[in-house]
Amino acid sequence: MLREPHGGTMFTWRRIGPQDFPLLCEWLAQPHVARWWNHETSAEAVARDFGPAARGEEPSQDWLALLGGAPVGLVQRSRPADYPEEFASLSAITAVPEGAVAIDYLIGPPDRIGRGIGTRMIRTFVDKTWRDCPEAPAVMVAVVAANAASWRALEKAGLERVASGAMEPDNPDDEPLHHIYRIDRPAGV
Repeated sequence: MLREPHGGTMFTWRRIGPQDFPLLCEWLAQPHVARWWNHETSAEAVARDFGPAARGEEPSQDWLALLGGAPVGLVQRSRPADYPEEFASLSAITAVPEGAVAIDYLIGPPDRIGRGIGTRMIRTFVDKTWRDCPEAPAVMVAVVAANAASWRALEKAGLERVASGAMEPDNPDDEPLHHIYRIDRPAGV
């Protein structure tokens, strides 16, 4: 388990494992998550979609964010270059530096949203990424334009909007417009 100092409360991070799948099922079913993730919530679907990363069978990583020891969120980290379709969608809108990392995230418990936890989680995970991935020159995030709370959290965490363009949304009810956010590795880090 890795600890991240921030404010007075500590974030800790650990890789998602099968023991976490019931919690993911619960979170993915929460209206504030389901609206944007549009993911199946059955145990079978979660095991199918999160199992390969949990077992190390694919290059992406899923991290459980704990705040003060309590699970509060999920952060997924991948390299767009490892996923040709993701890379093509992203690079059609903006330049993707070689070695760049992409993240996606959610806050699970409904009583934890709207309290700045997402911003802190993103900020500390970006810092963790600089340490974990010394070759990564940038962290990038594609967020559907309609999800203003998400892109505001990215801006508060220090990421900058670098482009906007059409990408297939997770939820077919959304328009394809996405904003692309990026933060570059600070000098000396």
